[in-house]
Amino acid sequence: MRNIIAFADEYGNNSFDFTKQGSHFIVAGVIFNKDQLTKNEAAIEQIRSKHFQTGEIKSKKVADNHSRRTKILKEILELDFSIYAVIVDKRKLEGEGFKYKPSFYKFLNGLVYKELFRTFPDLDLVVDEHGENDFMRQFKKYVQSKHIPTLFSGSDFNFGHSHGNTMIQLADFIAGTLGRCFDESKISKESSEFLALLKPKITSLNHFPPDHRSYYTEAVKDEQNFHPEIAAAGFNSANLFIDQKKVDGQDDIDQINCVKLLLLYFNNYGSDRYIPTRELIRHLTVGRPEPLSEHNFRTRVIGKIRDAGVLVVSSSTGQHKGYKLPASIEDLHKFLNHGNSMILPMLHRIKILRDKIKLSTLNALDIVEREEFKELKKLLDNFD
Repeated sequence: MRNIIAFADEYGNNSFDFTKQGSHFIVAGVIFNKDQLTKNEAAIEQIRSKHFQTGEIKSKKVADNHSRRTKILKEILELDFSIYAVIVDKRKLEGEGFKYKPSFYKFLNGLVYKELFRTFPDLDLVVDEHGENDFMRQFKKYVQSKHIPTLFSGSDFNFGHSHGNTMIQLADFIAGTLGRCFDESKISKESSEFLALLKPKITSLNHFPPDHRSYYTEAVKDEQNFHPEIAAAGFNSANLFIDQKKVDGQDDIDQINCVKLLLLYFNNYGSDRYIPTRELIRHLTVGRPEPLSEHNFRTRVIGKIRDAGVLVVSSSTGQHKGYKLPASIEDLHKFLNHGNSMILPMLHRIKILRDKIKLSTLNALDIVEREEFKELKKLLDNFD
């Protein structure tokens, strides 16, 4: 049974005249558990009537009144929901075809459709197809022509009007706020504050085209131990995994979403920040049919993405608890120390057990002689 529903709206347009229009196009979705929807609708209606009286919640109505936006955001963020967005930097789209609205929207339709349902294969989606939402009207046509319910466990699409639907209005406000975090024509000194406020709710920000250099400048400036070659290795390993990973089940979805989260925090909240296990699990549980246990997170998510070549480091000391992509030699050493503290004592215990059994049986029984233990035997033979 589907238990999540998303409401989506757009920010920006298809114009490539950056002297008059914005640099980015954003599609943002706010995601709720259906069993909490009525409660959240009542809460957002109170916020609407308080701050917008008889009108709709609209990001454009707040415009450059940053203190008002901050105040409204703080109240909105008390609700229980998650944010998912696709953020397109139009300045980096190569090819004349993108300058034509049909080609631009066709490209975006495929991008949003693929990214959204790769993250949430079992989702009901409601979008606003009225007013100025040119993209959403085109997206409706795209979905109707492409969407095959059996591919996505019967996911459903609904198209409404923002008037009277406060959840679509909420998506408008979030999309507009993200625009003020990334669009060059809207960025201000408050942009970092907006992004920091949104952080606990953001499950995924999907940037296109992927910017493999965006994090370097700020990181080098602010983080003394930043090592660009190490950061590039971790960053590229994560992107390669996302590009190549095939989705055959829930474990694959969890792994992709986890790597996306690692990239999100790495790019937007500092490459030196470790993400606590609980924080990662909380985000990954969104849209999942069953809660994700910590054991399954460590073995079937973190363990598997490491096996696949993603460079994920971890630490369990002090304030640096959790996981991240590496960005310094210190990150690597913390990870090695963590492994060293577990692996060497375990090898020592196994060696004691092996030696005592060999002694008791006059070397007649070596417990690591079996084929499945041949690699362990090599380690023990060289272990002092």
